[in-house]
Amino acid sequence: MSYKDVMRTLTKGALATQEEMLEVGHKKGSLTIGIPKEISYQENRIALVPDDAALLVNHGHKVLVETNAGKNAHFEDTDFSEAGCQIAYGAGEVYKADVILKVTPPLINEIEMMHPGQTLISALQLSVQPKDFLRYLMEKKINAIAFDSLRDEAGIFPVIRSMSEIVGGTSISIAEEYLSNVHNGPGLIMGGVSGIAPTEVVILGAGTVGEFAARAAIGRGAIVKVFDNSISRLRRLQIMLGARIFTSTIRPRVLARHLKTADVAIGAIRAEAGITPMVVTEQMVSDMKVGSVIVDVSIDQGGCFETSHVTNHGEPVFRKHGVTHYCVPNIASRVSRTASIAFSNIFTPILQKAGDVGGFESLIKKDMYLRNGVYIYKGVLTSKYLGETYNIPYNDIELLIMNNQ
Repeated sequence: MSYKDVMRTLTKGALATQEEMLEVGHKKGSLTIGIPKEISYQENRIALVPDDAALLVNHGHKVLVETNAGKNAHFEDTDFSEAGCQIAYGAGEVYKADVILKVTPPLINEIEMMHPGQTLISALQLSVQPKDFLRYLMEKKINAIAFDSLRDEAGIFPVIRSMSEIVGGTSISIAEEYLSNVHNGPGLIMGGVSGIAPTEVVILGAGTVGEFAARAAIGRGAIVKVFDNSISRLRRLQIMLGARIFTSTIRPRVLARHLKTADVAIGAIRAEAGITPMVVTEQMVSDMKVGSVIVDVSIDQGGCFETSHVTNHGEPVFRKHGVTHYCVPNIASRVSRTASIAFSNIFTPILQKAGDVGGFESLIKKDMYLRNGVYIYKGVLTSKYLGETYNIPYNDIELLIMNNQ
């Protein structure tokens, strides 16, 4: 036998062995994953994109995608079908899946389609849910995971971090848009032009949103000033940016003085729980320059400007005291394709891991980081905070898992 014949025989054998290994993996723990179309108002994102769906299908999982689910993020049904997904022409078919993966929490009519033993992965957003939202989910005896409460090995909330990075950068793009003539602004760019003074950007909050807003503004040549009541966060921001910028604790007189000369103010203060503290009074806003822009990212927690009120993507701004206010709660949905890819990057490894261990109930038992996001386990509320807040009986998830071993 010639050398080429020997190599050809070995190659065929290697390929055959690899195919057999994939088939064994498929039998071990294939999942049926349902991706319904988001029906919440102005939600344009999707939780899984075609490239990652193809990866899951190649690992033996079944992915059901409701028709037009990805349309607002510019992913067509053909993109998903070519990735090996099955296109469902009704939500009822999708809600038969083992795992429901979606961006927004399910509405009541969607919960009605769910069945016992199912796993739901979505945001929680209890502040905008009906009074008995938790009880409806509990009655279905499902496992419910709030992706905004998931932690990784480094102790970071990956979904919150990723969305905050997107929102921080996008907030500066929005401000720049409303400074231009396109929306009857004063006709300014952020900076970087020789002989012309750069714009001034005041950022309230030194968290992830504030960090990425600062990065974007500095990159455009603006003068950046960051206010936060945590010295450690301000110090961390200086280190992360690798540059010395103006920072200050939030003192009303100092803040008011710098807002007077600001062209842009970004509200990026996050409350640990409850409502964001209102740190900018109406008087401070009235003293700002005519044509300046406020982007209140904190509006989903009440906003940190006294003059703010919720707007939407259809009518995103209003003017008060000559200052343009942008107060859309769901800024990430404005860049839906990027945000969808970010979601998919986080969820795909979790889905693969669940398949490897035989499903989500097994993964919940094995993965302490995933358990951090579980708030309903087999129909039992496991969050002490939610139980006490809504006067609903709850059990510690660690004890439930021990009793189910």
